Amino acid sequence: MADTKREIERKYESDESGLPDLTGVAGVAAVMDKGVAELDATYYDTVDTRLAAASITLRRRTGGSDAGWHLKFPVGPGVRDEIQAPLSDTLPRTLAGLVRSRVRDSDLVPVVRLRSARDVRDLLDADGRLLAEVSVDAVRAERLTEGGGTAQWTEIEVELADGGDPAFLDKVEKRLRKAGVRPSASASKLARALADTAPKKKRRKEKQTPATPATAAPRTAGDHVLAYLRAQRDAIVELDPAVRRDVYDSVHRLRVATRRMRSAFRSYGKVLDRTVTDPIGDELKWLAGELGVDRDQEVLTERLTAALDELPRTLVSGPVRTRLRTWSHARRGGSRRRLIAVLDGKRYLALLETLDALIADPPLLAAAAGSPEKVIGKAVRKDFSRVSALVEEGLGLPSGHDRDVPLHEARKEAKRTRYSAESAVPALGDPAAALLNSMKSLQNLLGDHQDSVMAREALRELAQQAHAAGESAFTYGLLYGREEQRAAADEAELPGLWAEIKARTDSWVGGGGRRPR
Repeated sequence: MADTKREIERKYESDESGLPDLTGVAGVAAVMDKGVAELDATYYDTVDTRLAAASITLRRRTGGSDAGWHLKFPVGPGVRDEIQAPLSDTLPRTLAGLVRSRVRDSDLVPVVRLRSARDVRDLLDADGRLLAEVSVDAVRAERLTEGGGTAQWTEIEVELADGGDPAFLDKVEKRLRKAGVRPSASASKLARALADTAPKKKRRKEKQTPATPATAAPRTAGDHVLAYLRAQRDAIVELDPAVRRDVYDSVHRLRVATRRMRSAFRSYGKVLDRTVTDPIGDELKWLAGELGVDRDQEVLTERLTAALDELPRTLVSGPVRTRLRTWSHARRGGSRRRLIAVLDGKRYLALLETLDALIADPPLLAAAAGSPEKVIGKAVRKDFSRVSALVEEGLGLPSGHDRDVPLHEARKEAKRTRYSAESAVPALGDPAAALLNSMKSLQNLLGDHQDSVMAREALRELAQQAHAAGESAFTYGLLYGREEQRAAADEAELPGLWAEIKARTDSWVGGGGRRPR
């Protein structure tokens, strides 16, 4: 088993003077000497240090109170999530899975060994509660690859107690700065060790390396599109560990990243060769489908459950809740185990490799060299024209199935146009931002309408099951009627919303459009 904790800490440079007196820090009633611990940590990474490049650290450490395997993911400046596993000779499978989206099929090898003499102090309040742990670490670093360089330094580390107020660290820093102590230039011991023990030729080369296309400001249409695609590729890789850890909303966010990338492939077919991107889009669609095996059913069940909760008990006839739970469970096709198997599978890892290859060597077409305003603007306007044609078609049809179909298609096109407008904001500014907000509003309204369509289909199925079992179908019919009213309200709101959207966007994107075939 692995345990997770949120680590909030700050690091400082230290000289021979050691730790300043911290008894004057506001809120500190006592400074307790905890003695010196000898720590021995071996850090693991790929040969090309992919984990370190993403500010991720993986180590096996002995000594101290938390000997074992430690995997740390960055959350923000000075904040990391640390996943701990018991000490063992080999890397636990749980931790190996959490770095698989970075490591892929490469081996994890020892890259740095750090031996530290840690002189620890506890900062306590008047009630004896721990506020923070402060340590002075005398570090000896040994590089285990590329020539085996060594380095040593001393640093001060201040780690906030679990559940503590981060503002307390500001008070400690104020006292340290007053004593002449300055924040460390390195975010972690590993980062400093890799920098200080690198071969001299490599250090000179890194200092002289110019800005890469990934960091240079985008200028052409192709630059902007690739920047957006790169962000989605990065999101997929970064969210993989969160999905494996079942972090709230991580599955949804990963699905959104796949949808954004697929939408970009379709919207910018004049920038990127679709004979290359379409097969990748198919794989992204497969991944999104695997991620959504249970989620779509959960959303539908939550809607029906909430509607049932709103009914007075006198209107609930028969074992409705039990049947709803049974129906929902029977329709669930996935599980955590299935999802992890997908993320560990060869098809998913091959997709990640394909995305890397696409970003590294994109299949750019002639339009990629064009101006963003012209090329990207034209693509976004074309997307909007599809939405416009479908909404206008739906509004011209009577309520019912004939209208539901184009409105459902309009919802999907609104989502895609939302993503293309989102990708266009850095290049086009306010007009794209206005369209983005308009498409959000339209997508929300049409999404609720489509959810009502799906809820009515589910209620019809539930009513048939109840009737076949000799149960009353009254409540299902009542809920069906309420969903009809909700859909009618959405349809009644649509003309006004659409008129507002056209008024806001017509001057830039135009209002017409031929329905795509």
